This record gives sequence, structure tokens and C-alpha cells, in this order.
Amino acid sequence: MPQDVRFDLPFDTPVSRHLEYARERHLRWVRERGLVRSRAGFEEYRSWDLADAAARTYPYASADDMVVLMNWFSLAFLFDDQFDAGRPDRAERIAEVARELIATPLRPAGTPPRVVCPITLAWTEVWEQLGEGMSLTWRSRFAASWGRFLVAHCEEVDLAARGLAGTLGLEEYAAFRRRTVGIHHSIDAGERSRGFEVPAAAMAHPLMERMRDLAADTIGFMNDIHSFERERRRGDGHNLIAVLHRERGCSWQEATDEAYRMTTACLDEYVGLQARVPLMCDELGLDGDERARVGMGVEAIQHWINGNYEWALTTGRYAAAKEGPVATAELAGRGSVDDLLTV
Repeated sequence: MPQDVRFDLPFDTPVSRHLEYARERHLRWVRERGLVRSRAGFEEYRSWDLADAAARTYPYASADDMVVLMNWFSLAFLFDDQFDAGRPDRAERIAEVARELIATPLRPAGTPPRVVCPITLAWTEVWEQLGEGMSLTWRSRFAASWGRFLVAHCEEVDLAARGLAGTLGLEEYAAFRRRTVGIHHSIDAGERSRGFEVPAAAMAHPLMERMRDLAADTIGFMNDIHSFERERRRGDGHNLIAVLHRERGCSWQEATDEAYRMTTACLDEYVGLQARVPLMCDELGLDGDERARVGMGVEAIQHWINGNYEWALTTGRYAAAKEGPVATAELAGRGSVDDLLTV
């Protein structure tokens, strides 16, 4: 099955030594904040093991910061699963909540949400902790990336609600997927996890911009391959394999093989560009401290590519064989058994 597909990655990812400590506190937080409301919802959420994903993508965070990152990590995944294909009118509520999530980082810390539901209340709390100690430049960059991701998510929901989810061509889909995968702000959070910031000149350099885009493409395509069976079961056409199958009229196996080729091509290009980072630092005239922060920024990208890959191989989120309330919800077009968009 596609979840078993392996890639040969040229770098390893450490796992946080705070995983067990943070996982216990994170799961308690999820229950206390009403982000999972039923026993079935909690068991499904626990099977995803997002704590493991956070421990691999942010391996150097402190114990307390790891809890914050796990808490934040959960929100995008849980929000993503709130769309009910059987209720197109729900797209309006998703857009309303998304606008609130976008606005939160642009307001003074601690400002109560104007749209109240478990997701917005939790995000208000998490953002106050996530932005703590970071510069206005970083917070603005994160907010912009976060906003682009949520806008893309709403566009995806709207396409599905209008029955147009399976109409994007390959080129259009690839550009759209780069936004819906949500990797740019996730890499930004890597800086928060270690208390540093990549110099603005390096962050704005075309080389770094292209590396971040390629990381998003690589991770997005990998996720499409690993999650294909789940999304096919849900009737979700927002998947590279489904797009290739439809556009090229090829078999599912041929589409999977081509998706794999496209993914490795993105990864190979990323690795080639990463080798040019020292020349970029020379070009920008960066000093030793600035070069070290660029190096940690590159590590943050590596941690996301490899850490997300290692998690995707085993997470219950992408498992093809499910039964019980979760399977019933997915067959009905819903990603979640719990409604998190109402009080």
C-alpha cells in the first residue's frame, strides 16, 4: 500500500528526548480544551501520534516548548478534518473560523477570539506561547505563511463543496499543494523551537526561498503518496496520485510510480541547492553567528523533510484499514467524528 512506500533520504532526524513527557501533557491538553469530544475521536486522534511527528520535526525544543509545539501541531490537522462533504453549507463556517485563525497573530497577544469554538480558543492560547520571545519580523513572517495556508485550505474546501475538487490540472495542483501542505510556517516554527532566527537577508535570498518551496513540494507529494488510500476511501481528489491518474489516463500503479518520480526529483533538486548555502553566505557577507543561524535554518528544513517522512510511515492517520465510528465518518465524507467548529 502507498503508506509503505520508502524514500532514500540523505539526512537523518533525531527524536526529542522529551517525547514521552510532552505527549502525556499534550493529550491531556487536547481533552481539556475540547479538541476531542468523544471516546472514538480521542482514540482516533491518539492513533495519529502527532506527538511523534513534533518530536521528530522539532527535536531540540525544550520539554515545555515541546508541549507548546505539539499543542499547536494538533490544530491544523484537527481543523483540516472538519469538512463534511455531505454538508456543502459547512464551507461557510470553515471560512469564518479560518478568518479568525488568520487574524489571531495580527492582534495583541491574549486578545479573545471573536469567533468562539474549541479551535479558535485553543489557537489564541497557543499563539500567545508560540510567539513569545520572537521578533516582530519572525511573527509577521509566520503569520503570513500561516495565513496563506489557511486561505488555501478554504479554497480546497470550497472546491470540494462545489464538486470541483477533481478538476485541477497537474501544474495547477502542484502550485496549490505547495500552499495547502502548510510547510513554510512549520519550518518557521523550527526557529521558535530552538530560540533563533535566520537572518532576514538569507531568508529573502532566492536560494533559501527555492529550498523552502522544494521542501514543501517534497513533503506534500510524500504525504499524498502515504495518505492516498485514506483519501481515496474518503473520495478526496486533492491528491497527486489521483490527479495523475485522471489527467494522464494511466493506471493507479503508474500514477503512483510517477508521483514517486516527481517527489524524488524535488528532493534531488533540494539537496543540490543545499550544497550552495555556504556560497550564499559568502555572497551576503554573513559573519560567524549569522552563518550558524543559517545552518540551523537549513537543519529545520531537513528535520521537517525527514521527520515528517518517518512519522508518515507508521501514523494511524494514513492507515488504510479502519473500522468503527471513524471509518463510518470517512465513508460519509467526514474526516472527524467530533465537531470542533461549534461551542
